[in-house]
Amino acid sequence: MMASELDTRPSAPAAERARARRLPAWLVPLLAVLLLAQMAVAMVTTAVRQTPTIDEPVYVGTAAVYLHEHSLRLNPEHPPLGKLVVAAGVALADPRYDAAFEGDQGEVGRHLLYESGNDPWRLMLFARLPVIVLTLLFGLVVLVFARELAGAVAGLTALALYCFSPDLIAHGSLATLDVPAAGFVLTAVWLLWRARLRPRPYVALAGVALGAALATKMSTLPAVPVLMGLAAVSVWHTTGGAGRRIAARRALAGAAVVAVIAVAVVWVTYLMVDPRLRWDPEQPVPVVRGLRGAAVQLMPFPEAYRDGMRIQFAFENHPWQGFLFGRLYTGSLWYYLPAALLVKAPLGMLALWVAGAVAVVAVRRLRPAAPYLLVPAGLLLAVAMQGSRDFGTRYAVFVPMFLAVAAGCVAGLRGGRLRGGPVWVAAALVGFVAVSSLRTFPYYLPYSNEAFGGPAKTHLRLHDAAVDWGQDLGALADRLAEERYRGERVWLVYKGSGVPSYYGIEAADPRKVPAGEVRGLLVVSDSAAAKATGRLAELIDSSRPIDTVGHSITIYQR
Repeated sequence: MMASELDTRPSAPAAERARARRLPAWLVPLLAVLLLAQMAVAMVTTAVRQTPTIDEPVYVGTAAVYLHEHSLRLNPEHPPLGKLVVAAGVALADPRYDAAFEGDQGEVGRHLLYESGNDPWRLMLFARLPVIVLTLLFGLVVLVFARELAGAVAGLTALALYCFSPDLIAHGSLATLDVPAAGFVLTAVWLLWRARLRPRPYVALAGVALGAALATKMSTLPAVPVLMGLAAVSVWHTTGGAGRRIAARRALAGAAVVAVIAVAVVWVTYLMVDPRLRWDPEQPVPVVRGLRGAAVQLMPFPEAYRDGMRIQFAFENHPWQGFLFGRLYTGSLWYYLPAALLVKAPLGMLALWVAGAVAVVAVRRLRPAAPYLLVPAGLLLAVAMQGSRDFGTRYAVFVPMFLAVAAGCVAGLRGGRLRGGPVWVAAALVGFVAVSSLRTFPYYLPYSNEAFGGPAKTHLRLHDAAVDWGQDLGALADRLAEERYRGERVWLVYKGSGVPSYYGIEAADPRKVPAGEVRGLLVVSDSAAAKATGRLAELIDSSRPIDTVGHSITIYQR
């Protein structure tokens, strides 16, 4: 009897190791709160400091039109939900609104911010706050998802990677749509994972989350068949013992429920803006022919949504300019996004992403999660790589979300003979990520990792939303007000949606006068410098760089 008990009871050292791996109940929520608080401080600080980026005035102006006119006329290329999130902040700010003003979506936003008697600093902060809150909530999804897969340490590791991600901090602090759309897809996948145990509530909730993603950005549409397939897998997992035919019918029903609810959510968001669904597009809607045109016409969405898709297809046919590793080109490069992620992701994060992807495929107990974590992210990345706009990693911001969960699982692995090995390796890499992220504060948008020279060198490799999105116009005004620059003539080439004169910047365009007249300070947005040709390129080459503002604007002396 005694021998039997000894055979079945874990050895004393094994029991001690098991107890050591368990975290105190109070420690996980405490560390989670600290990590999210750090991220909140970083995002709010960034939101307070930055002037409107290129896209934000469009979304803020459209949100104001939603609130005051209940009209869908502006920004049809994006569905309403993300702008309704922004509208919550705009409503709290309660800005003056000029209903008589007529203009396109960019002009409406600039008029609201700079010409209607509003304080653009205050209005932009209020517009950004709901997105910040949503970004923090998605962090909780990352925490819980990884914890359910591999334990509390895995959850905290995943959350740390999420909270220290420069891309997520940068874009989560803006009144834009990229982080909300990606976060809703992640939430839908997590709910489908939970549906493996309780399909009835979680399949329906996953449909709601997927619908929220579709109602935020149309780029999430490729996720629909993948998530329908995952819904079928989850339902099959719970009903496999009921017989193959019954299980197959229930699996197909689960996939259908996700799709139907997602479509219904899209309709609801349009009805929230205008219950009568009036649609009189302000801009011409291009004709899309062929298979694309037929597919758009068959989509079970409101006409405004389908016209928005037609506009997006027209964007894809535009010959945009890109910039990668010092090369200026027209069109797109299929490898642009992987290369940009290599530059923009902290080195420790890249290592943990690879280890996490390998772990969920190679480790038996994690393998069921591989389709949920890797397939949606992989498909969305593959589709984004085919896009025509090489404007930064915001088009792949779902990657640090999904791979944070996978990477967290590395910390949940057992160390074998190396006691606690994976935990300590993961902890060291997370520490490296944290240091790299904190060092770039508060310049998260132009971040690049140490292998590429840090944020001061990012403009040599990338441009646009990866470096300079017009965010530092206010900081430029403060710099030019310093004693050393007073009395200098300012020549400005600014790439952004802000209005320089509002911030007290009195400057002329150096491209509109003979080169010999350009004397004093030549101030150029780094995105404009990256694409400089002709007169501007000659002016830059014959000038001496003397200062930088926010790693996104360069000041030259002439």
